[in-house]
Amino acid sequence: MQKDFPYRLYLVTDEALCLGRDFFWVVEEAIKGGVDIVQLREKELDNEAFCKKAEKLKTLCDRYRVPLIINDAVNVAKMVSAHGLHVGQSDSSVEDAKEVLGKDYPVGLSLDKLSDLDNPQSKLAWYYGVSPIYSTPTKTDTLYEWGLEGLAILRKKTPKKLVAIGRVNISNASEIISHGADCLAVVSQICSADSPAHAAESFKKQIDKGLTQTTW
Repeated sequence: MQKDFPYRLYLVTDEALCLGRDFFWVVEEAIKGGVDIVQLREKELDNEAFCKKAEKLKTLCDRYRVPLIINDAVNVAKMVSAHGLHVGQSDSSVEDAKEVLGKDYPVGLSLDKLSDLDNPQSKLAWYYGVSPIYSTPTKTDTLYEWGLEGLAILRKKTPKKLVAIGRVNISNASEIISHGADCLAVVSQICSADSPAHAAESFKKQIDKGLTQTTW
């Protein structure tokens, strides 16, 4: 049976954006501030290095009972017994991932445009990453920007949980939630913050605010 998705603040890691500070310190501080789910995204590491980093990060996340999600790398997710996997439209299919990880394994899926909902694979997803809400330099492989209007339209078309990503910041966090997102995925605004903990705390406050202002 598919696991629930009660999470509100989703940290997507980027070591370069930690600005030379210890990667694991940044993640731990973010968790202390309110991040309740973490995705390890590593496009440059080889498989062995990715697994070692994932194992260390999972130990940290387990200490705080925060789920660790692996981006795209099915074998890494399996080797470290990660809580879940996230894939994009051009990555491994949800069905193929589940063949390796188990039919009930949680696999999140990025939606790049509304028509992606029509793909039968989409029905197998744990949650949808709405990517990007606003175009961002950290994600250059997308052509479409959802915006608030697109997010609101998607919200009316699916009961699945929606995770918004793409130039999410403190000033727009509450309105993204109020237009239908269940969870905010944040990269630079936490990884590069002077205090990742305080940044996470601020996001959680804006999420709570947005939940009282829903427009859909």
